[in-house]
Amino acid sequence: MTTPLLLTPVEARVLATLMEKARTVPDSYPLSLNSLLLGCNQKTSREPLMELTEAEVSAALDTLREASLVHETSGGRTTRFTHNAQRGIGVPEQSAVLLGLLMLRGPQTAAELRLNAERWYRFADTSSVEGFLEEMQDRSEDKGGALVIKLDRAPGAREQRWAHLLCGPVEAGTAAGRSAPTPGNAALQDRVNQLEQEVAELRATVERLCAELGLSPAGQN
Repeated sequence: MTTPLLLTPVEARVLATLMEKARTVPDSYPLSLNSLLLGCNQKTSREPLMELTEAEVSAALDTLREASLVHETSGGRTTRFTHNAQRGIGVPEQSAVLLGLLMLRGPQTAAELRLNAERWYRFADTSSVEGFLEEMQDRSEDKGGALVIKLDRAPGAREQRWAHLLCGPVEAGTAAGRSAPTPGNAALQDRVNQLEQEVAELRATVERLCAELGLSPAGQN
């Protein structure tokens, strides 16, 4: 039986940042330690925001190297790093993309994941995203067990969110980070959920347009 992969939040952020930059800025990849640190601490497309130090990122890289999830490249004056997430975790490309997004941005609906994945991988539709998520949720114990979990629908929410399990077990009813609204504020919660969905769609559209124009979104390092 395969031992389940267990990462710390810092290790998950470092690994996911390498996964992101490999796809979104391939000309700058592999990443130097400084570029990786900036990517981990950037203020856009991150949940939660972090203020990691160089020492913390270096320590995470050491552990990820031992787990064969990160490789160090030689040559040139600066040491650079690449990820080996897809092979190391043992999932297809599409599943690796979804895991990377969940590690970077926290719990998301299948629709949000499809939008946020635009610069990583273009899924045909939301149902295809759900298919890969369900496959990871039903992953057998022989392969290390489930990699994601479908969270309970919050009162007033239209869709259920998904969370990754690479940092350990998550309670389905609490992982979304939301307290259950009382009957008196259910309508407000529904409006908040709707606005969050719209913001996610707008953000994905802006990032896609910036990528097509060769620009960086405002505030992104």
